[in-house]
Amino acid sequence: MIAALLITLREGLEAALLVGIVLGVLRKLGRMERSRPVWAGVGAAVAVSAVAGLALNALGVAFEGRGEEIFEGVAMLLAAGVLTWMIFWMQRQGREVQTELESDVRRAVSMSNAWALFSLAFVAVAREGIETVLFLTAAAFSAAPVETLVGGALGLVIAVALGWLMFAAGKRLDVRAFFRVTSVLLILFAAGLLAQGVHELQEAALLPILVEHVWDINPILDENGTVGTFLKALFGYNGNPSLLEVISYIAYFVVVYLATRLSGSRQVASATSV
Repeated sequence: MIAALLITLREGLEAALLVGIVLGVLRKLGRMERSRPVWAGVGAAVAVSAVAGLALNALGVAFEGRGEEIFEGVAMLLAAGVLTWMIFWMQRQGREVQTELESDVRRAVSMSNAWALFSLAFVAVAREGIETVLFLTAAAFSAAPVETLVGGALGLVIAVALGWLMFAAGKRLDVRAFFRVTSVLLILFAAGLLAQGVHELQEAALLPILVEHVWDINPILDENGTVGTFLKALFGYNGNPSLLEVISYIAYFVVVYLATRLSGSRQVASATSV
């Protein structure tokens, strides 16, 4: 549940902030009557995301046995890849997104282009929605569907509430600090998805086993127990992992974490030199 909550909170808040930027510009320009296309775009994006979620769920149910293992493994690896791209993209483009979006909104208003306002809102929300659907689908493989649904819904509610409060109060969240903290948690989550994806593909005999169990601490911390299930859903915990799982988890976390730190240091150095 926590993993789903974290995912939808981050993705939902990002979408809420982008919509808030659009509405904020309209409010500054005194053109709030132009908000209808924006809300229409949001509604259409939510509908598309919901359809995508139902389609992925139906596809997963259709597979059985080895096919199911392959589907789950590929879905987890794909989610880990998209999640990694999202972390780096936000780190690189986070500062420019608001400026570019505000400029696009002003241009659309000056041209009385309702379709442009619809498209801005639709693309912003649909991107976050599709990513969320993919992440929740992968997260649901290691947690009970009800827990994933409840956690995801709770995260969305919190994200929408925070976004609305900030818009209504005219306040700005320290977005970079928020994403910096959640990025560390998401790197751990992505590393877990990668390791679990490797495990599923090993089960499907598409990847070599090498060493079946590097250790077995299930008697101490059972992966199917309350705490173990929580850690598995959030960080990909496995009480008796294979060697390839351990290597993939550690290698991913070290490489991505160091890369994000290096990228952040370069951005700071570049900003101070200007």
